[in-house]
Amino acid sequence: MKHLRSLIVIVALLLVSPALRGAEDYKFGPDSFPQAGVPVGTVEKFSWKTSTLYPGTERDYWVYVPKQYDAAKPACLMVFLDGAGYVSTNGQFRTPTVFDNLIHKKEMPVTIGVFINPGNIPPAEPGQKGRSNRSYEYDSLGDLKVRFILEEILPEVGKKWNLTKDPAGRATAGISSGGIGAFTMAWERPNEFGRVLSQIGSFTNIRGGHVYPALIRKTEKKAIRVFLQEGSNDLDNLHGHWPLSNQDMAAALKFAKYEYQLVMGDGGHSGKHGGAILPDSLRWLWQGYGK
Repeated sequence: MKHLRSLIVIVALLLVSPALRGAEDYKFGPDSFPQAGVPVGTVEKFSWKTSTLYPGTERDYWVYVPKQYDAAKPACLMVFLDGAGYVSTNGQFRTPTVFDNLIHKKEMPVTIGVFINPGNIPPAEPGQKGRSNRSYEYDSLGDLKVRFILEEILPEVGKKWNLTKDPAGRATAGISSGGIGAFTMAWERPNEFGRVLSQIGSFTNIRGGHVYPALIRKTEKKAIRVFLQEGSNDLDNLHGHWPLSNQDMAAALKFAKYEYQLVMGDGGHSGKHGGAILPDSLRWLWQGYGK
């Protein structure tokens, strides 16, 4: 009986669809690891506790500066939502290391990265838990989030570093709710941000984001370039179907003649696929800049 149970388990595993079996197969390539001879940028951590647009919130943010940065020349800019996950050098994205390698190979421009966390509202009394402001900031439509970045965070960053004003040299990025948040920033201010990297973006009805495909089709084309990453085993719940919503976004971008890419994998709602292809995503996103 014991052997029969083992055989049943083996057969069940063999019958699992290839997509499900492959969902955790993504591996980092060489550009996600430190390489000999590649200059290493610096990362500084800051806190922001005096927001007027999101009153009562506190958050950390980090600024990555490549070794090749020259204060006499405006650097490109990339703003990452859910910054702590992206700025880690041993997590799912390892963005500073990827930046080091791609900037060194001139496969992306000299770029300062701003990695910012969503706001947290501290507990009112000792022993209570704080409250995350993430969904309100990221899933909401409108210009509040991009105004916060432009009016509160970037002026502080600009005090220390020389940032380009060219929207083609400024990008946004995020994962899940951060993915739709990154798109919303560029959609609302294409004159400030011309490139978007959205990973497993929540273009669903959490706070009305499911309307974007229709808006893209019926709105005059904006000067933004969009990279979408998604997995066929992503979420399907009361808010919507993540794989279908991203495919609907891609279809709308194609219809409206945007420069876009959709890379579909077989992963679920995680950063594993997006992290593995981050170098290629950035290569495509910055393709043609400065030429």
